[in-house]
Amino acid sequence: MNVSTNVPPRGPAEPLARRLAELRGPAPQRSLNARSLAALAANPGCHRRAVLDAAGVDKSALAARLGRPAPFGQSPFAIARGVIFESRLKADGYAPLLEPLRHHLGVPVDGHAPLLVPDLLHRSGPAVRADRTAEALVRAAADPEAWTLLDHPMLRLEVAGSTAYLEPDALVVHGGRCTVVEIKSFPVLDGSADPAKVGAAARQAAVYVLALQHAAAAAAGQPLAEDPYTEQRLPGSPRTGVLLVCPKDFGNRPTAVAVDVRRELATTRRQLSRMTGIGRLLEALPPDADFDLASDEAGAPARSTGRLAASVEAVPAAYSPDCLSTCELGFHCRAQARCGDRVEQLGRGVRGELGSIRTVADALAAAGTKSGDLDGADDAAERLAYAAALRAEALETAALRTAAPAAAEAGA
Repeated sequence: MNVSTNVPPRGPAEPLARRLAELRGPAPQRSLNARSLAALAANPGCHRRAVLDAAGVDKSALAARLGRPAPFGQSPFAIARGVIFESRLKADGYAPLLEPLRHHLGVPVDGHAPLLVPDLLHRSGPAVRADRTAEALVRAAADPEAWTLLDHPMLRLEVAGSTAYLEPDALVVHGGRCTVVEIKSFPVLDGSADPAKVGAAARQAAVYVLALQHAAAAAAGQPLAEDPYTEQRLPGSPRTGVLLVCPKDFGNRPTAVAVDVRRELATTRRQLSRMTGIGRLLEALPPDADFDLASDEAGAPARSTGRLAASVEAVPAAYSPDCLSTCELGFHCRAQARCGDRVEQLGRGVRGELGSIRTVADALAAAGTKSGDLDGADDAAERLAYAAALRAEALETAALRTAAPAAAEAGA
């Protein structure tokens, strides 16, 4: 599920692409993927993450330069385990992978109907691969009797005026429709898997389904259905049920779990549509803002920490405690929220309930007391301050507990 670039290098997006490249500087471009898009969809009001992701900035390196690195990341052991498991599934002409696909999708046994596996030009650039995938998908959908397996196809998805290239593990095309197949290394024990891991995988798969829905609607010359729960039965359109292929019990034998992602699809579609266009966000930035993380010839940073911090501050964030487990800049934004005494540090629920009240001091004042002067406050104000502190501590503790395992297994 890797992405090689976020913005196509041609067409009307050239000025936008140039501006994003200027913000990033000469540092290597980081790629959007389904996991990062799912995180964006969970917090669509965060302009900071939207700009940094569109520009391909390494947020982990940026957080480290700002002095508040994120203490989580994808485990190298989980990555290695996932690579080994997927390579075993695709050995012997995909024979191990076809076993669970036959059970759930009805893929015929050898000799009854050949399984077509077109060449998707994996060594080419993302734009070329996306075009090749679109052509292969059209050909496969045109023959309702054929069975086609697209191994690591490349999909396009427009997000807030920027193009993301997404790479699911596989697509199975039959009967003019396609099914997303995601390969995960977490086990299915006694017929069930960890709900948190399945939920994370479902949110990622929903991004692929959304990209395929857009592609099918565009190819048919029709608009995307307004109701996100409606399946448009167009040539090449995806089914909203995806397959997660995982190890069975404690061995390496694969099994498949069917997951309905309609709810995740509706949420992702709604949240991504709420995001402000990248072009509008860039217009609000100061001309000298950039996130250049490169070093000069002497090895010193090209941009000072103060200048990087000022550029980050120029892009509004929408912090909440769950950002600690989903965004590399979560700890930096938490420190900002604390220094500014902002109510965001207490969670989205409290932030929404307080309406136009933006700081904890204002909330306490509204309750009849002043922040830092609780000796003469009434019981209600004391309880408010104490409950707010407990809530903030509980939310942050829960986020930290889930950060490491969630990040380790999300892309495995």
